[in-house]
Amino acid sequence: MLMRMRLALLLLLLQLLPLLSQCRAMSPPRYDPTWESLDSRPLPSWFDQAKFGIFIHWGVFSVPSFGSEWFWWYWQKEKRPKFVDFMNNNYPPGFRYEDFGVQFTTKYFNANHWADILQASGAKYVVLTSKHHEGFTLWGSKYSWNWNAVDEGPKRDIVKELEVAVRNSTALRFGLYYSLFEWFHPLFLEDEASVFEKRHFPTSKTLPELYELVNEYQPDVLWADGDGGAPDHYWNSTGFLAWLYNESPVRNTVVTNDRWGAGSICQHGGYYTCSDRYNPGHLLPHKWENCMTIDRFSWGYRREAGIDGIIPVIFEERLRQMGTWLKVNGEAIYETHPWRAQNDTATPDVWYTTKPEKKIVYAIFLKWPISGKLFLGQPVGSLGETEVELLGHGQPLTWTSSKPSGMTVELPHLSFHQMPCKWGWTLALTNVT
Repeated sequence: MLMRMRLALLLLLLQLLPLLSQCRAMSPPRYDPTWESLDSRPLPSWFDQAKFGIFIHWGVFSVPSFGSEWFWWYWQKEKRPKFVDFMNNNYPPGFRYEDFGVQFTTKYFNANHWADILQASGAKYVVLTSKHHEGFTLWGSKYSWNWNAVDEGPKRDIVKELEVAVRNSTALRFGLYYSLFEWFHPLFLEDEASVFEKRHFPTSKTLPELYELVNEYQPDVLWADGDGGAPDHYWNSTGFLAWLYNESPVRNTVVTNDRWGAGSICQHGGYYTCSDRYNPGHLLPHKWENCMTIDRFSWGYRREAGIDGIIPVIFEERLRQMGTWLKVNGEAIYETHPWRAQNDTATPDVWYTTKPEKKIVYAIFLKWPISGKLFLGQPVGSLGETEVELLGHGQPLTWTSSKPSGMTVELPHLSFHQMPCKWGWTLALTNVT
């Protein structure tokens, strides 16, 4: 009887072995705290499909709203004359940057209104500065006592309010920017003086806050910035990212950038930013992001831009115009891939994307030709197979082959008010090579 039981158990184990092997094969990969391992993580697909997001810089620097979000540094560290003069002319002697904290009231901030504008813009994700280099956190961080939005100023959890509004009323992914260092934090200055042999600041401030942010708000984008000249091992960036990718509540969805220590930018991380307002002008083998400002002079809020907490009307207009354009042309943006040619060398201001699974190439052209005929030098059509349509118009267009290659498309005769959109139009080319 005992022998039969042993045989039965052995047979059962043998039957389970294929299932156990299958379970192991289905287990998600584990990432080691090395760049070689971390850089092998595939970028979550939602980011590649999203294409367009909104970056919001907001903090205590919005109160003086002078120059840029680097106001404190320019005033106290570099002592630039125009910043020193601004303080001397507008504030009493002895006024400290910390005194702006109580004035950061966010009186007019309405997270639901922001969410409405973000949704109308056609954006697919939003990134909010949870903490900039000034160190003021827009949530009630336990590690930033009395220098955060819950203890000081508005006495509101700005991060939570926007997170709830975005996730409850829009389809956008919610992300957070976080500055690793702080300009004038005494622990960071002490570590800096030791040439970063000491690690008091990251162990007591940066890393605890990062874990706090991820566990509390579960961002889909974690946008690191400001390494203060310190290498990634000072920040323990690889150790944190290994936890983020393996254990965190957002391990399957989170997207990270490349600013995790001196020398890591444009080298390591989920996607590359390379530099502010980065625009390479050609196709890159690695996913990248162009962070561009609407205000040409600053990422942060300036007094020239309006009242504290209000998205300026002209900025709102631009965002809503982008949304209007994407309602017509978004098919050529969202969930697309680079085509074999990124732009047209024969006709300037024509750019290409593709959806290969649908055999569609999109030609986005920024100038409507006076002749009404648009020459495309890259695609090659086939008579009887290739179809051309202007997005927002709906009717097939006539086209002819051009020699030695390319095709000429006869655009519809439309008045200005009949145009599908005001700026930039898209042709959908089916079955071209």
